[in-house]
Amino acid sequence: MTTKKLRTGGEVDAWCTKCRLDLTHRIIAMVGDVVKKVECKTCMSHHLYRAPKSERESRAAARAAARSTGEPRAASASSRSGVERLTAAQRAERDQTIAWERAIAGQPSGAFKPYRITLTFGEGELIRHSKFGDGVVAKVIDRGKIEILFKDGPRTMAHGQP
Repeated sequence: MTTKKLRTGGEVDAWCTKCRLDLTHRIIAMVGDVVKKVECKTCMSHHLYRAPKSERESRAAARAAARSTGEPRAASASSRSGVERLTAAQRAERDQTIAWERAIAGQPSGAFKPYRITLTFGEGELIRHSKFGDGVVAKVIDRGKIEILFKDGPRTMAHGQP
């Protein structure tokens, strides 16, 4: 059996969700080599690609046979670890939380200075803010501003004001 390389604008057999049949579809969207969206050439409806029913049934039979013989299953997209599924924003938030936890871990409550706008702070000092909680001075921006890393993220705050 020869298979042509799939491409946008090409044709593929797929399950039509409207006609409820395996029919020829035009490929309208792909991600890499994977067909994502198709247009039925019979009813002209657009929908996500679904493998033809006959193909899905043969895959299900192969999975059942593999299960009965005890063969290990191939790793699927759903078995990826949670770390792989995190977005960039979620990773950045997680990294900030880890940095905050490392900075304040095991520190006695006496090590935290109460935050006051009149006090001057240096990098690495531990701060206790009445609203934001415990934090650590991540950097001194200038003589009037500092960035404090709190559990919920960094905040730029004033310091050394008369």
